Amino acid sequence: MTQPIDLYFWPTPNGWKVSIALHEFDLPFDLHLVDIGAGDQFAPEFLKISPNNRMPAIVDPDGPDGAPIAIFESGAILQYLARKTGRFCGSTERERIAVDQWLMWQMGGVGPMAGQAHHFLKYAPAMDPPNDLPYAKERYRKEVARLYGVLDRQLAGNRYVAGDFYSIADMSLWGWVSLWEGQQQTLDDKPNVARWLEEVGARPGVQAGRALAAEKRGDFRKDKAAQDKLFKR
Repeated sequence: MTQPIDLYFWPTPNGWKVSIALHEFDLPFDLHLVDIGAGDQFAPEFLKISPNNRMPAIVDPDGPDGAPIAIFESGAILQYLARKTGRFCGSTERERIAVDQWLMWQMGGVGPMAGQAHHFLKYAPAMDPPNDLPYAKERYRKEVARLYGVLDRQLAGNRYVAGDFYSIADMSLWGWVSLWEGQQQTLDDKPNVARWLEEVGARPGVQAGRALAAEKRGDFRKDKAAQDKLFKR
């Protein structure tokens, strides 16, 4: 019988990558909430699992050779789960390369740039003292728009991000792109992204992963103590 994977999680776009994946892979898991607004990510016990003090992270009791393994970094977790199950990573070497490159594109581009857009457009102006920085706001708003243009062109000729098959690359992107309004983006000129968001968002695994601990998701603009933990430490 498969032992549950321990999921260390908070409902953010990075956390959703792995909660979605575990549902899509149909893998049992035990949930451990890491309240990033309260500073749980800095607890010594968590740092043993995720030394970069970031969630998500997992501990798989049935790791390589049957021994437990702790894994941090959402992209590494997705690749591990895909290898473990042999699913959602492409069926040929060319498909696997396509999945890897679009997964890395999300990890190195969409995630960090959309995260900075969220920070400077939503959170920095609400800090004490306020940091309303027009240059930073415009820089990250424009870069996210450029990246979403890349995604729209890729999806013009492909049903999913890496081709005509659903993969961990889609899982990695969907949560971030679904928050396009908070990044002050428009989909009026990106019909392929809009179509993809709707199709992927209709998957039961995506809906279940997005709904996990959704009641815990708050607005850090109104929580000064959480801002200190997230942005000033």
